[in-house]
Amino acid sequence: MTTLTINGVSRTVQSDPDTPLLYVLRNQLGLNAAKYGCGLGQCGACTVIVDGEAVFSCVTPVMLVENRSVTTLEGLGTREQPGILQQAFIDEQAAQCGYCIPGVMMRAQALLEREAEISDAAIREELEPHLCRCGTHMRILRAVRRAANIMRAKRPALAGAKL
Repeated sequence: MTTLTINGVSRTVQSDPDTPLLYVLRNQLGLNAAKYGCGLGQCGACTVIVDGEAVFSCVTPVMLVENRSVTTLEGLGTREQPGILQQAFIDEQAAQCGYCIPGVMMRAQALLEREAEISDAAIREELEPHLCRCGTHMRILRAVRRAANIMRAKRPALAGAKL
């Protein structure tokens, strides 16, 4: 038995400790936003946030995240009430096929939670581990900048709240 905190909720799962976190999220917990891409930690489609850091869940054994805080795209908001970054992606129409976007968004979210002021260069560097052939790269940059501006404007009001 492994106890995980996923999107703020404690969950107990039964799996081999070496099972990739991605398999537990998708197959046991029904959290399907993180995608199986390459299975080698090279494409970024499976990215989730663990204790504030973006990680490739396809190569992260579940035993390494026990008693740590894991955030998936489902933890940022809902279809009815999207999170700030999710809404920015919608507003900028930054997603095309959507396969890589959950991972891109999670890495961008980690950056936004870590940095109050971000440049295009910082966004590009942060998102470099992600393979995306959609062709919406400029829209993705605009969406992350839009979210950063909104978060910065709301930061005093959101102190301690999930962004």
